[in-house]
Amino acid sequence: MSKKVNIGVALIGALGLCLFVGTAGEKAGAQVAKGKTRPAATRFLMKGITQPNCRGIGELLKESGPADDKGWETLACHASCLNELSFSLMQDGRCPDAVWAGAAKSLGEGSGAVIAAADKKDVDGAKAAFKTVTDACKSCHDAHKKPK
Repeated sequence: MSKKVNIGVALIGALGLCLFVGTAGEKAGAQVAKGKTRPAATRFLMKGITQPNCRGIGELLKESGPADDKGWETLACHASCLNELSFSLMQDGRCPDAVWAGAAKSLGEGSGAVIAAADKKDVDGAKAAFKTVTDACKSCHDAHKKPK
């Protein structure tokens, strides 16, 4: 099998599992408070990983982008944390539905593209990729974040 077919099969399988877990264990569309075996609350992952790393990327991409190699490395670091989180959000029973799965996938793709753009020191590419990240966050929050 080709690598593309294997990745496609894995994504379809993950989505199917996510849909099954989401409808079997939780009310569909409800935010998952935490994983089944891992103690970290989803809200703390958002507060401790997503928010500071998104904020860091946003600050670095203002105006002309990172000023030096250290700034580009910091940009890649922030995006790497978000990229890893995209996988964690799909594990341990956290995924309640297809919206969540799609947002996690987009978060991974967008953050991966920010990393690639940072490696090339491509400000426009990083900004476009970061838009994918923020759009992913918005789509999931629109469906799952409880109003305060």
